[in-house]
Amino acid sequence: MHRVVALVRPVQSVFELGCAVEVFGTERAAVPQHYTFGTCTQTPGPVPTTGGYTMYVSRGLSALETADTVIIPGWVPVEEPLSDAVRRALLLAHTRGARLVTICSGVFALARTGLLDGRSAAVHWSYAERVRREFPRVRVEPERLYVDHGDVATSAGGGAGFELCLRLVRRDHGAAYAALLARHMVLPAHREDGRTPYAPPPEPGNELNGLVEWAGERLGAPLSVGDLAAYQGVSTRTLARRFADQFGTSPGAWLLARRVSAAQTLLEETDLPVETIATRVGLTSAVNLRRRFRDRTGTTPGAYRRAFRAPHADGRTP
Repeated sequence: MHRVVALVRPVQSVFELGCAVEVFGTERAAVPQHYTFGTCTQTPGPVPTTGGYTMYVSRGLSALETADTVIIPGWVPVEEPLSDAVRRALLLAHTRGARLVTICSGVFALARTGLLDGRSAAVHWSYAERVRREFPRVRVEPERLYVDHGDVATSAGGGAGFELCLRLVRRDHGAAYAALLARHMVLPAHREDGRTPYAPPPEPGNELNGLVEWAGERLGAPLSVGDLAAYQGVSTRTLARRFADQFGTSPGAWLLARRVSAAQTLLEETDLPVETIATRVGLTSAVNLRRRFRDRTGTTPGAYRRAFRAPHADGRTP
C-alpha cells in the first residue's frame, strides 16, 4: 500500500485537506483501495481549521519518515516561515524518495525548502506576484493547474488539487483506475496538459484594465498585438513588458487565452454550434477553435461542453 501523509498546521484549510482525503483516504465500494492516508503536525494535539472547528491530530513529524507521498494542503498565513523541524522533516522525506505535493498556498512551504529552486511551479494567480518576489529562483506558471516533476508537484488552487491528486493516482495505478475513482467522485474529464481554463480578474488600479475591457468587448474582431499596443498608445515592446509584469505572459498568449475563455463560457451557457462560437470569439473557424482549445485545455470543445455545462434544475448533469 502506498502511504500518503498530509502535513497540517493551524489554521488548516478544510477544503485543501479534503481534496487529499477524498482522493487518497476515502474508501469506496467497488473501488480498490491502493492508499493508506493519515495526517501529522509539528505539535500533535488540537489543530484549528478554517471551518470553525478543531480537529485532533495525534501524529507528529515522525509520520513523514515512512510516507511515500507527503501532501502540504495549504500554508496559511503564507508568510509563516518553516520551522527548522518541519524543513528538516520535509527534506529528509524527499531525500529518502518520498514525493512532496502541495495544494494551493502549500507552495510557499515547499518553496522555503529550496526544492523548487530552478524549477517551474503552479501557483494560484492571486499568489503569483508574491511567489515571484519572494522566490526569484522559482519559475511561476499561473496558467497551469498543476506542475508535476515526479519528486515534487504543485497545484494552483484548491480545485486544481483534485486534478493533481488524480494525476498522481493515474501515474501510480493507471488511467483506468483513476477514471473509475473520478467517476465515483463525479469529477469532470481530466485536462492532460494541466492548463487552467480560468483567467485572473483585472486588479484595481492596473494600467492595463482599460485595454482588458476594450479587448474583451471586441474578441470577435481580428485583433492583433499591434491593435492592442495602438489602443494603449505604446510600442509593442512596451506592451509586452507590461503584460509580462502584470500577467506573467505575452499579449498574444493573453489574447488567445481570453478567446478560449470566452469560448468556454459559450460552450457552458449556450447550444450554439462550434463554428458559430469560433466566429464570435475571433478564432475564425471550428477547425482553428478545436486546435487552439485543445492546446489550451487538453480537451475538445465537444468534450468540454459535455463535462462542464451547468446541471439541469433537477440536479441531473446534461
